[in-house]
Amino acid sequence: MADTLFINGAWIAAQSGAQRRVIDPFDGSCVAEVADGGREDARAAIAAARRAFDEGDWPHMTVVQRGAIVARLGKLIAENREALARLETRNTGKTLEESRWDMDDVAGVFTYYAGLAAESADETLTPPGPDQSSRLLREPIGVCSLICPWNYPLLQASWKVAPALAAGCTLVLKPSVLTPMTSIRLAELAEEAGVPAGVFNLVLGPGSAVGAELAENPDVDMVSFTGGLVTGRRIMRAAAATVKRVALELGGKNPHIIFADADFDAAVDAALNGVFFHAGQICSAGARVMVADAIHDRFAEALATRMAAIRLGNGFDDATRMGPLISAGHRDKVEGLVAAGVEEGARLVLGGKRPDDTSLHRGFFYLPTLFLDCRAEMKIVEEEVFGPVITVERFSTEEEVVRQANDTVYGLSAGFWTKDEARIERVSRALRFGTVWVNSFNVYFASAPWGGYKQSGIGRELGRQGLEEYTEVKHLYRALNPKPLEWF
Repeated sequence: MADTLFINGAWIAAQSGAQRRVIDPFDGSCVAEVADGGREDARAAIAAARRAFDEGDWPHMTVVQRGAIVARLGKLIAENREALARLETRNTGKTLEESRWDMDDVAGVFTYYAGLAAESADETLTPPGPDQSSRLLREPIGVCSLICPWNYPLLQASWKVAPALAAGCTLVLKPSVLTPMTSIRLAELAEEAGVPAGVFNLVLGPGSAVGAELAENPDVDMVSFTGGLVTGRRIMRAAAATVKRVALELGGKNPHIIFADADFDAAVDAALNGVFFHAGQICSAGARVMVADAIHDRFAEALATRMAAIRLGNGFDDATRMGPLISAGHRDKVEGLVAAGVEEGARLVLGGKRPDDTSLHRGFFYLPTLFLDCRAEMKIVEEEVFGPVITVERFSTEEEVVRQANDTVYGLSAGFWTKDEARIERVSRALRFGTVWVNSFNVYFASAPWGGYKQSGIGRELGRQGLEEYTEVKHLYRALNPKPLEWF
């Protein structure tokens, strides 16, 4: 698969001729060899996107015309749901059922933005006097660099590609080097849907080269990045030189608060669901569980019992409930944070190691892990583990737990469980996070904006706000009956 860069409507190899192996995290086998692009490929893609925006028809189509093409792309994704899901599972290791859910969401995101674009219209403003008109125009921002993570490759891409296309932008998509397979297929489907040459470009390659060029290049008007905090800061610095717009989603350390009056069984189930889908490799994972003293011991015991029964295995096996981590390097990171938790005095009661099952040894598996007696200042509590690890903290009062929950540099998401209506209102307002779930956890849908407070990022994806990220606002004023002022 040497010709896996898609630039200006053509499938080509990297200019250097370099290729990279894509690995199946279940058994370490090779999924494919793909082009490994560099700065020169990124520059070519940016130039194609620039020409398509400045000289092409795409930004000047009606919203109805563009919306029809975006809708067609969503339809093609739905029609290819099973093949895309199987490709996603092979590339990420997640269970096939999770990948199927992802594909349903991806198709839904394109359908949503196709409709939202058609609804978007210029706004008439009230001018300060007679014989004047005032309008607010929303126009596409221009060329967009879209840099995506490895945990939800096609879903995260859809959150960027769909609104960018719907707004009339042109784009260069860069998936993670670990998980490019469904992004390659997305580019094929975009071409089939009728997206013009140069509007949708795909460049594979490392962040140090391709990602850096996409952030620095002066012909890029906006860069949207989802990934780690350290890389996000680097992108923000790079983009500052040309003052381009930046949208960042940089992860979180998300508290999941269980008050004493919670629906106990539902809360236990949600705590498991909040962490162990995709082996905890979720930016919104509720890995920081905070339990009221009155139910702490019972809750911890229920967690341990259910976690011990989680079946690890091949994502294509219907009995599997949790797949592997994405890579050996990422597993090393998780192991390092678990070791730090033990050293700092957290009590490891389950997991904390690789599985003994020899059938899993070729893959990057790690057991569901439970820590008790955790404190807010511990590294395992403060840092985003991005793995199948739950830390449990006790609390006594509402004021205490809200203070503890907010004591983080992150602010992506939080959830809590209670039957007290007054408490629901108080705590929802007090938690400083971009999304707060009440008596639920990790619920997403296309019309609800997603993004964080503090160092979890800048801007929003999904919802109307996600479309607005890809637009500029222009005020158009007109004097209908101009007369000289005769001041000078």
